[in-house]
Amino acid sequence: MHPITAVFFDFGGVIADSPFANLSRYERQHHLPTDFIRLTNAENPDGNAWACFERGEIDLDEFDRRFRAESRARGHEVAGRELMPLLQVEVRPAMLPLLDRLRSKGLRLACLTNNLPIGDGPGMSQDTAHARKVREALSRFELVLESCRAGIRKPEPEFFHLACEKMEVLPQQVVFLDDLGINLKPARAMGMTTIKVTSAEQAIEALAALDSVE
Repeated sequence: MHPITAVFFDFGGVIADSPFANLSRYERQHHLPTDFIRLTNAENPDGNAWACFERGEIDLDEFDRRFRAESRARGHEVAGRELMPLLQVEVRPAMLPLLDRLRSKGLRLACLTNNLPIGDGPGMSQDTAHARKVREALSRFELVLESCRAGIRKPEPEFFHLACEKMEVLPQQVVFLDDLGINLKPARAMGMTTIKVTSAEQAIEALAALDSVE
């Protein structure tokens, strides 16, 4: 058995609110089918516009062009650039004391985020006040690994291997929290302890239930 020495966190949906609520609101406002955007991104998930943009392989103009074509092929053309402001999400206040408590216990923290090369910083901030809040939260992490800078993304196993390499830990020494099961699966297969997050409160309780962490 390897002792837990590090905790890896997703950003949107764990440290911060999920952008899915914003995307769902956009769908309602534009009379799109429920989950239209998510289901568009589920087709060709490793090579579609969103995946390529998250890896930093294309710019915003090319993403917009490709996403328009992909969504049009599914019956409703959506401008990809219109979705970008919806990705700005608020940091969950309850997570900050948790991060501080974990650090005080000597645990090493990393943030693993699939993000896009837009806005200000890892949180893709659209304004300076939001960027400041994100920087304050992320200052608690030893490592912030961004997909758009690394050129790889969750759920690609290489992304998790890179995080472990940079943190100099074994997967078996890591707890990983994410709100998407598809991202947890490869981490779990590597040997990480995984927690699927549904809320800040549930994440805090799940970590507290691990004797090796809290």
